[in-house]
Amino acid sequence: MTYPPNPDPSGQGGFQYDPYGSQPGSQPQQPGYSPQPQQPGYGQPSQPQPYGAAPQLPPPAPGYPPPYGAAPGPYGPQLPKGLSVASMVLGIIAVALFCVPFVNFVCGILAAVMGGVAIKKVNAGQAGGKGMAITGLVLGIIELAWASLWIILYLSGAATIGMAGSGM
Repeated sequence: MTYPPNPDPSGQGGFQYDPYGSQPGSQPQQPGYSPQPQQPGYGQPSQPQPYGAAPQLPPPAPGYPPPYGAAPGPYGPQLPKGLSVASMVLGIIAVALFCVPFVNFVCGILAAVMGGVAIKKVNAGQAGGKGMAITGLVLGIIELAWASLWIILYLSGAATIGMAGSGM
């Protein structure tokens, strides 16, 4: 491989070797070759585009989601997930507050009911977020079982203390 001659023998700037051939003169020219091929369609537009017009995107490759900003297409519109999210959040709050007897019971009831309704809507195709709805339903049921056990133990302990205090 030969290098082009150095036009600046002093070494103060001038030509530098470019191994990728992006500088002019770094590689020999071939007939019919131009370093930057002209691509049609990149000149001035013939008519101005209105501001509201969206660019046309190519269709997505099979097996991949659509590009950002593309119309929903075969994936359909996004379904509301509010009930599923509320169910899951209430279930998490109920489990986090398992030491607070009546707050966790109320949150557990709400999480289980909202989770059941959300699952019914998801199965009917009216809502999204099936995983969150199932999570809220399961956490609500677990918390209801825990709170019910706590209430039963509390009432049985109160009954035992009441019987001990009466002298029976």
